[in-house]
Amino acid sequence: MSVFPFVPALGLAVLLACLVSILLTLIARLWWTAKAARVPPPAVARPVTVLKPLFGSEPRLYQNLRSFCTQDHPEFQVLFGLHASDDEALAVAERLRAEFPERDIGIVVDPAVHGINLKVSNLMNLMPHARHDWLLLADSDIEAPPDLLRRVTAPLADDAVGVVTCLYRGRAVGRSTPATGETRDGGFWARLGVQFIDDWFAPSVCFARLLGSTNFAFGATIALRRDTLDGIGGFGQIAHHVADDYWLGELTRRTGRRTVLSEAQVITDVTETRLSDLAARELRWLRSIRTITPLSYAFAFICFPVPVAVLSGAAALTGNGGNGGMDGLILTAVGVSIGARLVLDWLAVVQRSENAMSLDLLKNLLTSTLLVPLRDGLALGLWVIGLAGRVVRWRGRPMKIARRANRPST
Repeated sequence: MSVFPFVPALGLAVLLACLVSILLTLIARLWWTAKAARVPPPAVARPVTVLKPLFGSEPRLYQNLRSFCTQDHPEFQVLFGLHASDDEALAVAERLRAEFPERDIGIVVDPAVHGINLKVSNLMNLMPHARHDWLLLADSDIEAPPDLLRRVTAPLADDAVGVVTCLYRGRAVGRSTPATGETRDGGFWARLGVQFIDDWFAPSVCFARLLGSTNFAFGATIALRRDTLDGIGGFGQIAHHVADDYWLGELTRRTGRRTVLSEAQVITDVTETRLSDLAARELRWLRSIRTITPLSYAFAFICFPVPVAVLSGAAALTGNGGNGGMDGLILTAVGVSIGARLVLDWLAVVQRSENAMSLDLLKNLLTSTLLVPLRDGLALGLWVIGLAGRVVRWRGRPMKIARRANRPST
């Protein structure tokens, strides 16, 4: 028997929770994938202004921004915003404006800072130049499919809808070649970052959506109407928040309008080349989640099943007294948890693959499988670190996460 009698029982409870959680998450991911594939693109499209805050150079900046200039949409404006004329991203924005003279592309360079969140300050500087009342906000490291504008803005035709957002999947990207602009495949840490997004974030959102929750909004892509933005007091209401995307959705929901998770999906680049950079990025996400929804965060560790299933299974076995039948059930639960976790990872790898049957796909499946234990172990460690503290680093700047947002203006 264990010195601490409660440890085996606790281990068994955690193991069962881990098993149920990973199975339900896998089911939710499969459900959302099948649902999204059945939704046709909408035929009707309203004029849209795309707001793109920029800061510095990124490996695929040109390709990502270009994807918003080639949208299959009858009328849209693209606004690029920067804080300084010596920002490296300015040359990319000017290149695109020259490449697409038929497009309504504007560039706004404005050093005004309105809060601790420079991205929101950028958005505030762009708003006076927005021609249309339907708005799309998208981060600079996002690549959009050609029909994104049609799909993600369609629900805005319903006045009861406040914010529309969508899932994103990761892409590991290395440094670009200056002569050609081509980018290399991402390295080891970037691939781990992709797994965090594709294996944990996206399935967790699908699970929440399956249960009916829409208490989210993702900065990768957010669509809303101008009147909705005005109704919460404008971007100034979230200028002092790190989790600006969440609070934009939350303040909108407080006005009585609902959030819609679009079936559209975009790609976000993961470019970290060092563990410290990857940990800083993921800690920012985790501490933001903990500050916003502490109860959900407290139980999030069961979503990292490889280390949790092994440790809780070992704890359960210590107090079993050699009961072979119970030992078998415990080991089966551990195996099923890890197996479901691997299937979840393989599903993400297949979705990222351009060729459903190829040697590259098999290689990626094997590589990703080997990384899963490390990925879950790293996530669990960062979850523990994220239990305390509200200071995060964003683009090299320390910032403190606020516990609450301002109330909407009346």
